[in-house]
Amino acid sequence: MIFMNGKYTLLLLIMGAAVIILLTVFTLADNQMPLTLLGGQENSSPSDWVKENQIQVYPQQVILDISGAKWAGFTNTNSMDPFIDETANAIEITPTHPDAINVGDVISYQTIYGVLIHRVIEKGVDEEGMYYIVKGDNNRFQDPFKVRFKDVQGVVVAVIY
Repeated sequence: MIFMNGKYTLLLLIMGAAVIILLTVFTLADNQMPLTLLGGQENSSPSDWVKENQIQVYPQQVILDISGAKWAGFTNTNSMDPFIDETANAIEITPTHPDAINVGDVISYQTIYGVLIHRVIEKGVDEEGMYYIVKGDNNRFQDPFKVRFKDVQGVVVAVIY
């Protein structure tokens, strides 16, 4: 058989690798669309808390028209790496209703350990009302407790590096 030859096997391997690389990113016009052929998956992104018309960019300044905005800093826990680390700054707003927080949002919340900032990975209702299951992006496991709306201090709406 022709494919038993070492040269042809190497050529087929190289061609197969090239096809896989080409299929990884499909380019259409100037937009790149990642394909899930090689195991990529869609993850929940944060909600659209700040609309485009609330952002004004000028050569000398950026203006964010966000009511009730507050600054947030971070400690070096590594739980949200690489998204947030101790040198990042963020802007948070206080949600007004439990339903406003969605899977994918990054929230700050009060715990017995202090204020933590993690991503909502699940949302539900039980006998005590609305709760959120959260997890640090860099943590292997979700936090071992339900976060209640009364403990939520803010939703991260902007990160500034």
